[in-house]
Amino acid sequence: MQQTTLEKILFLDIETVPQEATIKKMPESLAHLWMDKLDTLKRRMPDRYDDDSSIDDLYRKEAGIYAEFGKIVCISVGIIYLKDGEKHCRIKSFFGHDEKTLLTEFSGMLLKFMQSAEYQLCGHNIKEFDVPYIARRMLINGLPLPDVLQVAGKKPWEVKFLDTLELWRFGDYKNYTSLKLLTAIFNIPTPKDDIDGSEVATVYYEHGDINRIAIYCQKDVVATIQVYLKLIGEPIIQDKHIQLV
Repeated sequence: MQQTTLEKILFLDIETVPQEATIKKMPESLAHLWMDKLDTLKRRMPDRYDDDSSIDDLYRKEAGIYAEFGKIVCISVGIIYLKDGEKHCRIKSFFGHDEKTLLTEFSGMLLKFMQSAEYQLCGHNIKEFDVPYIARRMLINGLPLPDVLQVAGKKPWEVKFLDTLELWRFGDYKNYTSLKLLTAIFNIPTPKDDIDGSEVATVYYEHGDINRIAIYCQKDVVATIQVYLKLIGEPIIQDKHIQLV
């Protein structure tokens, strides 16, 4: 596995929710299109959906997965740096209710960090979820795409993404392996107070606790960093050297 200099990797994770608390609050045109989408999903994956679930339950559970019907409420990023010969990491979050503002701030940070072709982005399933979602939501919000997110027309070696899911697959694309499972099999310590990813929309809309979501997102970035280090045969970072800002 070809390694990238650790200090030149930006690790990231996003948290998303449906655009509205209930489908009734959506614009009518989008609500109809969501129902069409849901019908298609039910036909393709009938075992995934419970017929007893209400329309609002399914909207709350599923809509945030799709950039056309969801929005980003948090992007957490992390870097590794060396201090006194030991690895440290620093994690920062861009979060809030105003998606355009947080995307603008994230884009500004990205432009400063990715000044050299040597720098890369890393995340778990970043190629199929995080990066496409961010790019789509930027366009929907009328924001220009930073060059690193613009993959159209680029050759594979010009795309600066490291994906821990892809690295773990070793060319096997039959199954999805969750970040939680990888931390378990590598015996990476994780906090026991995290919310589950399926609870993010409820925490956002029913409790209004965006700070809790940001902390959860930051911990996923830490987990991604630790898994990446395991995948390249490096020791993980000690808890005392992890800084959440």
